[in-house]
Amino acid sequence: MESYINIDKNMIVNKTIGDVPVIWRDVREAPFMLHGLLLPNESEPYYHRIPESVTMPLGAELCRKGKLSAGGRVRFTTDSPYIAIRVKFVELGQTNVMPLIGSAGFDLFIDGEFGSRYVKEFRLPMDSSDGYEQIIELDGAISRSYTVNFPIGSVVERVEIGLKPEASVSAPRPYRDIAPITVYGSSIVHGYSSTHPGYAYPAIISRELNVDVRNFGFAGVAKGEIPMAEWLADLETSVFVCDYDHNVPNPEYLKATHYPFYLEYRKKNPTTPYIMITRPNYYTCQQDRKQILRRRDVVMESYLKARAEGDENVYFIDGLSFCYAPHQYDFSVDGVHPNDPGFIRMADAIGTVIRHALELSE
Repeated sequence: MESYINIDKNMIVNKTIGDVPVIWRDVREAPFMLHGLLLPNESEPYYHRIPESVTMPLGAELCRKGKLSAGGRVRFTTDSPYIAIRVKFVELGQTNVMPLIGSAGFDLFIDGEFGSRYVKEFRLPMDSSDGYEQIIELDGAISRSYTVNFPIGSVVERVEIGLKPEASVSAPRPYRDIAPITVYGSSIVHGYSSTHPGYAYPAIISRELNVDVRNFGFAGVAKGEIPMAEWLADLETSVFVCDYDHNVPNPEYLKATHYPFYLEYRKKNPTTPYIMITRPNYYTCQQDRKQILRRRDVVMESYLKARAEGDENVYFIDGLSFCYAPHQYDFSVDGVHPNDPGFIRMADAIGTVIRHALELSE
């Protein structure tokens, strides 16, 4: 029987770019701008989102999830007619709720005056293990600003961008001149199960608002720990988004952690806009819906208590509003994790509140 590759030649993916002339540049070097990740160092020789010194006391699984490169981006401007990538992995991630492109691939967006648009993914071969090369052909040698998004579920050691030897390369189109937005939460924040990295909802918000957004989604293991709140509170942040409801085992646990987490963050950031979000899958989740509503009530109680105590910079977003009839069953992969349209709904709703909180113009 013929394989799918013999049936459809468009499915063929090479491991290298062959003899295409390129100059390889490490993305850690100027004029490239890296966002959302800490650089490899002697003790942690891979890109990572949060130091092991923070995650290790909270458990080995959180430590592992902190190494995953979700939300990482490299941005630059070039007039090269093609853009190549060469990547080396420490761990190439695969999950049963998202495509390999999302968990271990990179993707490319053009950033312009009127927003960003998707170009293509850097698709890795199915038999990749520790690295690969890919190239994207563009429509001419036009100077444009680009964003390359890092994988959602892999640990990346090295990334190089390959451009035509005589092409120019310079700094990217700048983000708005405000501090980054910080999003903390569950696998939904993390990006499971986006089809490719640029469609996790923090990445969509970053493009829609032209702001830097940090992704601190830790699938299954972000549970509102006070040491995590202490560390996050030290980051310069324009808006803080709290969305970890899904990770906790029950409403009682959520009640014991949700408001204390908020209070801990407020010690160092008394006026930073703080957004509380409830889970989006009441209609599609097969769990006890009464428990989901109890969780929603807990988050609402935190919000109302904060408002009653005089906090005018706290906001509440009801996750039940993200996916509504008649298409409420069409925005999830498995009844829990949003698909790309689900992430777009979330990004639009959360982005609207962020825009209001920061009084951003269009």
